[in-house]
Amino acid sequence: MDLHLSGKTAVVTGAGRGIGLAVTRALLDEGVKVVAGSRTIGAELEGLPVEAFAVDLGTTDGPAQLVDEAITRAGGFDILVNNVGSVHPRPGGFASVTDDDWLETLNLDLMSAVRTTRAALPVLIERSGVIVTVCSVNATLPDPLVIDYSAAKAACLSFFKSLSKELGPQGVRVNTVSPGPVATDLWLGKGGVAETVGGAVGAAPKDIAAQAAKGSVTGRFTRPEEVADLVVFLASDRAGNLTGADIILDGGLTPTI
Repeated sequence: MDLHLSGKTAVVTGAGRGIGLAVTRALLDEGVKVVAGSRTIGAELEGLPVEAFAVDLGTTDGPAQLVDEAITRAGGFDILVNNVGSVHPRPGGFASVTDDDWLETLNLDLMSAVRTTRAALPVLIERSGVIVTVCSVNATLPDPLVIDYSAAKAACLSFFKSLSKELGPQGVRVNTVSPGPVATDLWLGKGGVAETVGGAVGAAPKDIAAQAAKGSVTGRFTRPEEVADLVVFLASDRAGNLTGADIILDGGLTPTI
């Protein structure tokens, strides 16, 4: 299927690893020029034919710096993929989550996308562009183990649904993708969810990961490439009348209809 994306330009946040790196590769495969924003430029990202820009999107100025850099380097862009984010399990429960913890989570998992979108808006309106944001299944399946992350992602989901209603008449489509557990370092790497939870309950990280995988009817984690393929489809005109949607990609983890 030709997605008609060749010649387009995209900005991808959190592009250095995991889902963001997979999205970057998938866009490149479709002939899209990518401006890749990441706090650090690792070897994998550096080896790709992208305009890589080191930026901390957790700062108030970082998102606008990335957008300005994209305009300078590429002359503008047609697609914004908000992917940056992080999750910290809270095995100590709600009472252990400090104000600083809450603010850090809300800043990275909500406000980074808000700020990047706000900075990108003039360009996207001018080009009748597309916004695709990687949210989380925890937006609609809140979990006390990630209580602050769940709240931030719920706010993120609500924000982009509201924004889709404002921007639709101006020709800008806005959608979100909500994955369940994804096979990336966020879950499986050193200091990831499996290791953190395992350390708190005295279990091996692989056993924590296996238990999480059993929660889905497919019995496995989603692969980052599967998320990337969905993001790229939503960015294409094959999804031209799809806006305000949240697409859940969780292997059947969500039990509701």
